[in-house]
This record gives sequence, C-alpha cells and structure tokens, in this order.
Amino acid sequence: MPTFDVVSKPDWAEIKNALNQAEKELAQRYDFEGTDAEIELSDKVLWVRANSDDRVLAAYDILVGKLTRREVSLKHFDMGRCEPGSGSGRKMKVTIQEGLSTEKAKQIVKILKESGLKVQPSIVEDSVRVSGKNRDDWQEAIAHLKSQANLDVALQFQNFRD
Repeated sequence: MPTFDVVSKPDWAEIKNALNQAEKELAQRYDFEGTDAEIELSDKVLWVRANSDDRVLAAYDILVGKLTRREVSLKHFDMGRCEPGSGSGRKMKVTIQEGLSTEKAKQIVKILKESGLKVQPSIVEDSVRVSGKNRDDWQEAIAHLKSQANLDVALQFQNFRD
C-alpha cells in the first residue's frame, strides 16, 4: 500500500545561511554599534544577545526578516523572554522545534480520520505515516492538512512510496 510521511523539520542549511546574513548585518549597521549584539546557534537553540531589550528584539527582527526571505517557516521558532545576560547585557532564548510532538501527531491523525478521506494515518516516532490506495487520496489528505489553520506547526511531506 502506498505511503508518505508528514514531518516537521526545519531546513538547517537555510537557517544557518539566514543566521550568517543577520550577523553580517548586525556588524555593519550603525544603530547596533557598541551594543554587542550577536546571534549564536548552539544545538537547537538560538541565543540573541545585546545590551538592552530593544536591541535584542531588533536583532531578532533582523533574523526573522532573513528567515522569511529564505522561506523558512517561523512556526519552527519559539521565542522566549528577554532576561539578564552576562554583565549588564540582555539575552533571549529562541528554541528551534524539530519533529512532531506526540500531541501534534495525535491531532494530525484525528484530523485525517475525521475528514472521511480514504487514508490510514499512524504515528511513527516523530512523524505521521499516511497510507492510502492511490495518489488522489494522498493529494486530498495533503490539501486537507495544509488547509488546517489550527495547527501551529510547519508541515512537510516526505518519503512518497508507491
């Protein structure tokens, strides 16, 4: 039976490219001069640092602009609060979400079952595997999932197998 997977994986290469572009812009802009503004990626966490809350948020806005130009979904990013950093600086933690949580996977399965489409969804690790008899059913399932506004997660569709 043909299958495909519903996943939520950010494009790490595009994230790193956007991060490099944002860091270059922070270094060049005169309004960030002397603010020690920087954006650092460690594991699945972005740290945005500067000397004030306003500069932290402005640096994050620059990063968001670079990410949207590179068509990276902002649903992957969970912005934290500004908190005290080292010395008199401020920092903000931005978590990058990868994979579907169990709750989101269950919600996707429920949406597909309630839709009345002739597909069978099942949860496999951090993704949802959808099987159906033909490609038309797949396309309807994908279109139905894309139309769901209440999902706060970016979805990708992979591993199409006939």
